Amino acid sequence: MRQYLAVLLTTGFGLAVAAGMLAFSVLFGPKKKTPVKLEPFECGMPPAMEPRGMMRVNFYLVAVLFVMFDIEIVFLYPWAVSLRELGPAAFYAMGGFLAVLFAGLIYAVKKGALEWD
Repeated sequence: MRQYLAVLLTTGFGLAVAAGMLAFSVLFGPKKKTPVKLEPFECGMPPAMEPRGMMRVNFYLVAVLFVMFDIEIVFLYPWAVSLRELGPAAFYAMGGFLAVLFAGLIYAVKKGALEWD
């Protein structure tokens, strides 16, 4: 149980912060909604222009792909640094991980996720 103490404390702290933010927003947030309070706020000035409309789905697909491959580097760097200590099993495990990511990239390219027609 002692080895999980740090995880439990971190989880408890995170939940306490989230609960505190919700409580403060309920206690100190706006009580009465008026048209002025519901207006978007841009640096103390009225909005410069109306929104142009909805974003295309391709924008979000590229963002998700970017995050996916960015997170890959988070796993790849520590693995590469400690590869000698981890042994061949870690090499094959990372090979499988990279194969799944590569298959995802091939699928996204074949579906046209990176085309901006």
